[in-house]
Amino acid sequence: MKKLSFLLVVSLLLSIMPAKADEGMWMLPLLEKLNAKKMQELGCKLTPEEIYSINNSSLKDAIVHFGGGCTAEIVSDKGLLFTNHHCGYSSIQKLSSVEHDYLNDGYWAMNLNEELPAKGLTVTFVDKFVDVTDRINKAIAKGKTDEEKGKAYEAEVEKIVEEATKHDKTLDAEVTSFYNSNAYYVITTRTFKDIRFVGAPPSSIGKFGADTDNWIWPRHTGDFSVFRIYADKNNNPAEYSEENVPYTPKQSLKISLKGFDKGDYTMIIGFPGRTTRFMLSEEAKETQNINNAISIFARGVKQDIWMEDMQADQKVRIQYSNKYASSSNGWKKWMGMNETFDKLNIVERRAAEEKEFNQWVNANKKRAAKYGSVVDDINNEVKGRAEYFYVYRYINETVSAVELVKASSMRRPGQIEAFFKDYSVETDRKLAKAMYKIYKEKVDPKYHPAFYERIDKEFGGDIDAFVDNLFDNSVFASQEKYEKAKAEGYDMQKDPATQIRKDIYAIAQVIMPEVMGSNHKVAELKQLYIEGVLEMQGDNAMYPDANSTMRLTYGQVLPYSPRDAVQYDFVTTLDGVMEKEDPDNWEFVVPARLKELWKAKDFGQYALPNGKMPVAFLSNNDITGGNSGSPVLNDKGELLGLAFDGNWEAMSGDVIFEPDLQRCINVDIRYVLFIIDKYGKAGYLLDEMNIVK
Repeated sequence: MKKLSFLLVVSLLLSIMPAKADEGMWMLPLLEKLNAKKMQELGCKLTPEEIYSINNSSLKDAIVHFGGGCTAEIVSDKGLLFTNHHCGYSSIQKLSSVEHDYLNDGYWAMNLNEELPAKGLTVTFVDKFVDVTDRINKAIAKGKTDEEKGKAYEAEVEKIVEEATKHDKTLDAEVTSFYNSNAYYVITTRTFKDIRFVGAPPSSIGKFGADTDNWIWPRHTGDFSVFRIYADKNNNPAEYSEENVPYTPKQSLKISLKGFDKGDYTMIIGFPGRTTRFMLSEEAKETQNINNAISIFARGVKQDIWMEDMQADQKVRIQYSNKYASSSNGWKKWMGMNETFDKLNIVERRAAEEKEFNQWVNANKKRAAKYGSVVDDINNEVKGRAEYFYVYRYINETVSAVELVKASSMRRPGQIEAFFKDYSVETDRKLAKAMYKIYKEKVDPKYHPAFYERIDKEFGGDIDAFVDNLFDNSVFASQEKYEKAKAEGYDMQKDPATQIRKDIYAIAQVIMPEVMGSNHKVAELKQLYIEGVLEMQGDNAMYPDANSTMRLTYGQVLPYSPRDAVQYDFVTTLDGVMEKEDPDNWEFVVPARLKELWKAKDFGQYALPNGKMPVAFLSNNDITGGNSGSPVLNDKGELLGLAFDGNWEAMSGDVIFEPDLQRCINVDIRYVLFIIDKYGKAGYLLDEMNIVK
């Protein structure tokens, strides 16, 4: 296990400044050292201590990790928070039914008693980051073999976590690696489990444009939802209880109605999920030609099946809305990535960077001895694993996607109950027929699960007949069948769905050692490669890849030109919603009340100086998945809007940032407040907010 020493990391980072103001997902503890001067030059009026402090209340205390996959911000001293509609979508779906369709109709609690418990939802505050690189490296150095080094690492991590939490039992701690395991921080957090749904617009506002407009500018989506954090009487995290009270935060955001102009300073703090900015050329090919291509194809088929049934049945629509949204978001993103990989020559650009790195390495004998083969070693390993990664992707996207078979592994009563609440057996039957056919056609027979032999021998190769037999005879096809079988002592291991799962698992057992072994080897090589890149960069600051830890990105409100003779403005208005309206297309239906407000120009204090109602705006902040719901802040740290999307022309941004093209799409906070106040008639919520006019 090779490590870049802590002192080397510090020496490389302390005296350097970022090359581009609009690129970078920066670590908050390093803002003073790396970013403060440039941020101030762009117009930021806050000090790094006001943004991130471990001793005093700071801006980071108003921002939370929402549900583990999004970001949210506290907007009142009573624990009220904003996030995206698509971030709250899963919780809203769970609360919805045919009788109470909060997805379709929206919902607004008119007092605390009407706020709905969002079971299973959590929000997490960051307490602090502490650099433990030196401790980890010293512990690892004591080991002589890889096994000893691994055990030493685990033992030291356990000590660090225990020390970090022993004086405060409300804290959790995790040691997280950065720069591909060239640096380590222990991050302490505090998680709240009693979260309640306060309100959201109908999907015709919160998802306006749906798949068609997803990742596309101009955008006209009111992508927001409102929740509240509850705590015990001591303001500490607690499980749901009627005795709990609204949480009093250390800090909440001020909300600005003053708006912005082109070029104004913006910053975003959030929890970006994953980037691969150090991806090599063969990894880029693998991403494009295997991972993305397979998922695009398989999910396209799956989503068409789901959508057909969703449009035909209201119950199925509610059951599958969140499943569909989760699937389609990645599906369209990967299509955009593949398109931009070609248009922007991502593979060729990565190869050119590798050539530059190798030239630098070979110019010095000591460097050549250390880093000389690392690029070729990574690329060769990735090329050599293509067959296994191809099969692994098809397993995940096809035969493992059948819900009936997934259900056969469930044992907990609550788990089974939740499964059947959102399950349509006939929809899943159609899906199984399609997925089993795709896998048979696309994957070498030597990787076919054993049930394909039964299809040939017992059903004459008729996959449809096999699937019908499976669904007709499995107890997991309905809750009634399952409960009856359980009461009668039925052996679930003998169920045909369980056997299918075992057959798939047997193939996975062949594939997974190869996949995991290769991933481990590439990770070790990448650690060495990044060590070399850090050394080569010298005076150019580098931020680590996103890994779901809190980061800050700063930039400006800016338009962009996607292609020759086309110029996109940086703001959209409610006029654009009405221009897109199509009553016959569910993606572009406009609620009657919204049309009434627009016709009457009843926008109140939320309108632009020209009298129009703003909806969304652009900034050049560097974001990715996980930043959804993040606050877009002005130079004083006041809330301007919520980040919710990227733009189509720069869908390769997780790999290479495109400063001229890459934009963050944000819902304007004035539209959020307008919908709450004027449309939702829940203006009382604004009374607890600190609104700057």
